[in-house]
Amino acid sequence: MLKEKDLFTISQASKWASTYFNKKISPSNISYLLQYGRIRKIVKNGITLVSKQELIAYYTNNHKPREAEWKKRLGKDLNWMLSFDNIRESERTKHVHRLHPYKGKFIPQLVEYFLDSHTDEFKREAYFQPNDIVLDPFCGSGTTLVQANELGINAIGIDISRFNALISNVKIGKHDLFDLQTETRKITFALREFVAFSNHKQFQAELAKELSVFNQKYFPSPDFKYKVRKGKIDQIPYGRSKEKEFLQIFNRLVKKYHIEVTQNISETFLDQWYLKPVRSEIDFLSEQVNKINNPDTRNVVSIILSRTIRSCRATTHSDLATLVKPVTAPYYCRKHGKICTPLFSTTKWWEYYSKDTIKRLWLFNQVRTDTHQYCLAGDSRQINIVDALGKEKPELASLMKKRMIKGIFSSPPYVGMINYHEQHEYAYTLFGFERKDDLEIGPLFKGQGREARKSYIEGIVKVLNNCKRFLSEDYDIFLVANDKFNIYPDIAKRAGMKIVNSFKRPVLNRTEKNKTPYAETIFHYKANS
Repeated sequence: MLKEKDLFTISQASKWASTYFNKKISPSNISYLLQYGRIRKIVKNGITLVSKQELIAYYTNNHKPREAEWKKRLGKDLNWMLSFDNIRESERTKHVHRLHPYKGKFIPQLVEYFLDSHTDEFKREAYFQPNDIVLDPFCGSGTTLVQANELGINAIGIDISRFNALISNVKIGKHDLFDLQTETRKITFALREFVAFSNHKQFQAELAKELSVFNQKYFPSPDFKYKVRKGKIDQIPYGRSKEKEFLQIFNRLVKKYHIEVTQNISETFLDQWYLKPVRSEIDFLSEQVNKINNPDTRNVVSIILSRTIRSCRATTHSDLATLVKPVTAPYYCRKHGKICTPLFSTTKWWEYYSKDTIKRLWLFNQVRTDTHQYCLAGDSRQINIVDALGKEKPELASLMKKRMIKGIFSSPPYVGMINYHEQHEYAYTLFGFERKDDLEIGPLFKGQGREARKSYIEGIVKVLNNCKRFLSEDYDIFLVANDKFNIYPDIAKRAGMKIVNSFKRPVLNRTEKNKTPYAETIFHYKANS
């Protein structure tokens, strides 16, 4: 029997737990535990309460110090200070860092640690100073450029992917937010009108109503999730049986509103991975974006559209990042513990991402410095940085003529881990960007075999040798890598460099489902003189 003194409201639980565990635990953290069945929801007189004992049990069992266990498995040389385990998600994804999803990016705090002017027991000297120039030849989504700006450091990025360069330059660009708001609102109103003239809106409204009633009856939240976690319900057979039941309701509504669920062709990514109602809206939105006169605003809105259509792919919620097979009917969702459906409209995400993007750009404006950053779309193995900047960013090219680049901070692609063009295939199809998959260094499709590793080493060495032409004599290079093949010492030697230090850090906040202990190393290269 629970005693009244052992029950807290969500607000009370937040304050008590923060004091008891000596860490910030917000009301939203407690609500998350309830929503996903981590702890029981207790309702008395219409008020949601939680048990103190269940809070103690949850945080004690699930938040044990990981340092000792990780060092046991990954080695005592693991630098736990670089885990940034005390950094909240809101800080890891602050302002423009969550402007668009991207696999394989590092957290901004890691970049900041090596670029800023502080020193500590591991970082014995400051390698970069305000107004220096730093280079990232594998720019990705622009994390290094953004953090360089915050610190008053000029920065140049290079990426073989034109789409990656677009993401980076939208993040660090100075935009007319009033014009951006005007254009997104105009498109939002046009989209609402476009949807209103179809029968999709009525279909979605009735589908949502039926789904809500069905889930409340068979998957009451959070009780269902709590019982699953306690082993009282075997969710897979139960979920699949209810999935079949709701399919009958779904099919009835599809027939009632004459909805064409699938497309008749499957030639492109947009044909295969979007339901027909969504595809029609994507084409409409694309037309509206192309009408925007201001090219800078058009670029930002293109990123909003890309972010929107990524979230609207016809797949399960748990497979959004990997894409297993297209989903065209209701399914039991293990992530949410209920029946979910693929999306039949872009409206919700378009409106949300439009507002969120403007907010994030505004927040970045509050901390940005008056320095220069730009990402070039090109091959880091051969690009002439000064000439390319002269065409794209003359002020940064002029600065480079006065001073050399002080160093590099970058995370080269890992051997055989990610196909960098493929992860944004929807955007390449939509925008018609030229793909350069064959020029990627170490892509997944080349594997991790002997020849793949040999090609990878040659590629990274060519990048370093090309970039050396633009570096100062006392350059500092920091490369973030999971060097399980022990190839970075060889890379340093072949590039005429030496490893003067290395920092092995645990990677705690991975986006993949695999949560096993994992480490990466930051190699510090200098000239081998």
